[in-house]
Amino acid sequence: MTEIKEIYCVTCPKGCKLSVTMNGSQIIDVEHGCKRGKDYAHEELINPKRMVATSVQVDGGQHPLVAVYTSVPISKTLIRPLLDVLRGVHVTAPVKMGQILVENVLDSGVNVVASRSVNAA
Repeated sequence: MTEIKEIYCVTCPKGCKLSVTMNGSQIIDVEHGCKRGKDYAHEELINPKRMVATSVQVDGGQHPLVAVYTSVPISKTLIRPLLDVLRGVHVTAPVKMGQILVENVLDSGVNVVASRSVNAA
């Protein structure tokens, strides 16, 4: 069954409205977009990914939490399991900004990185 979906490309500030013709989960055609827009439509409709920012607990630090983010976008299907994993993570101060706190989380190839420093108490 052929279906047409309309999405907005967020690859650049122009924000083109793409018309995507799909047959089930297969993309047949993408209209009204450049090459980057067509790549975006394939990624967004087949395997959407997002950056995740949250916090993890710090033991022995000046602050009880440290802000963290994923090094690259992670599949939307892995966001809930990622948050479940991070809920149980405790790091020991000091923590340096840019330090990898969880490497290859969920065997996804994605690292969880500290976005600020936390000194020891």
